[in-house]
Amino acid sequence: MKELAPGVYSLGHGKGGHVHAFLLESGGELLLVDTLFEGDARLVLDAVRQLGRSPTEIKRIAITHAHRSHLGGLAALKRITGATVYAHRWEADIVAGDRRAQAVSIVPHQSIKLIPFQLGLWLDRPRHTPCPVDELLDEGDSLGPLQVMHSPGHSPGHLTFWWPERRFLIAGDGIATWPDLCAGWKVFNLNHVQHKASLGRLASFEPLTVGVGHGEPIVEDAADRVRRLAESY
Repeated sequence: MKELAPGVYSLGHGKGGHVHAFLLESGGELLLVDTLFEGDARLVLDAVRQLGRSPTEIKRIAITHAHRSHLGGLAALKRITGATVYAHRWEADIVAGDRRAQAVSIVPHQSIKLIPFQLGLWLDRPRHTPCPVDELLDEGDSLGPLQVMHSPGHSPGHLTFWWPERRFLIAGDGIATWPDLCAGWKVFNLNHVQHKASLGRLASFEPLTVGVGHGEPIVEDAADRVRRLAESY
């Protein structure tokens, strides 16, 4: 666990493509964005306890998009914490297990390191434990200190979260830093026209820090690096 700014913590490890989630402290409660890969949510629960907090203090869990790496611990966390679960309407039925996420090509497009994840999505394995979504989020909504942006392209209901006071952007899979800095894993981006438009909007925030779905957060020259990704995509 790394503290990126006051009340902003990055949780991550090597599984799920160096997947990351983000734990936020605001207004006396905890808010979690994404839930990592493990089905038992142990890394999230360990991080909460390291802060001297109780798991039941996680009141809200928001999902950037419904890919397995980001949903692994959701059902366990819902059961343990009783938190309200949020997602976009175009991802909610996937989170709930009523529909599978759209497959992608298994042909190498960027790095051979991504082939296991391409194959996993193509085969729909491993599956996450389904969890119902309690409330839907969309463009212009607020979630605690976060502003919500609908950022389609990687997936139809992909969400981005912006904390203005911290200049902290949670880009989900719109941006990745593993295996290299890129505008998301290109073969996973389902609509490239939408994705380029979403990247342009991400750049307009001029963030100080960017949390990404796969890889370490961007903590240096974040605004310029996001702008260059948007321009070159």
